[in-house]
Amino acid sequence: MSWFKRSKKNFSEDSQKINLPDGMWLKCPECDEIIHKKQLENNFWTCLKCAYHFRIGSEEYIKILLDDGSFKEMNKKMRSADPLVFFDTKKYTERINDAIKKTNLNDAIRTGTGMINGKEVSFACMDFKFIGGSMGSVVGEKISRLVDRSIKSRIPLILISSSGGARMMEGVLSLMQMAKTSARLAKLADMGVPYISILTDPTTGGVTASYAMLGDVNIAEPKALIGFAGPRVIKQTIGKDLPKGFQTAEFLQEHGFVDKVVARKELKNTLSNLLEFLS
Repeated sequence: MSWFKRSKKNFSEDSQKINLPDGMWLKCPECDEIIHKKQLENNFWTCLKCAYHFRIGSEEYIKILLDDGSFKEMNKKMRSADPLVFFDTKKYTERINDAIKKTNLNDAIRTGTGMINGKEVSFACMDFKFIGGSMGSVVGEKISRLVDRSIKSRIPLILISSSGGARMMEGVLSLMQMAKTSARLAKLADMGVPYISILTDPTTGGVTASYAMLGDVNIAEPKALIGFAGPRVIKQTIGKDLPKGFQTAEFLQEHGFVDKVVARKELKNTLSNLLEFLS
């Protein structure tokens, strides 16, 4: 009964080992589809099977929305100080330095000017990878300066939000940015300059309670989490179960908090049409 005997030959010796570079394949959190990174990038960082929108940063949004080579960054070197000498499990200054090394950004937002199908705009995009896209003094200042640029040049403002809210390491100074940016946007509205706000996953806390929801038009990406306090906190406060889909982009559109839910691949054309209409 020789077929029960194990062969001494190691079949792995004749088979070619395949080495896949790290990070070349990604798993969709929604449907578990395995997608090649290049395919995902070509599909605007959305799942080919279920259209799940992956979280992306400012660099990717600039490539997707703005005309090639048109973006000119402003106030790039601004970075946060440590006015409260904050310390939790590590120093705030260490967190900032770690985030700078990890993201190659100096803070959680990138601002500047660019073109969308030939139309000049002021453009800002938050980056969740930088301390959860939290809003500190630098974020508020960069947005305020960009709004001033829009007022001076009378060009529309587009701002993409992706944030966990105000940055606790700066305490009340981060909360002051809510009033500061809102006041600037009120001045922009008085001047009749359009402001389009784009809410992505997640947009929460003090960012939602200020500039993210103050657009002349508020657009959201599909299934983006948008809210002030988290669902668990709200449920504990009111003592009731929350509606299905609570705080998703679609739920907010249905209840009038968001004007339109737009897939990422359609976002540039939607913005171009809105700019044509608003101007």
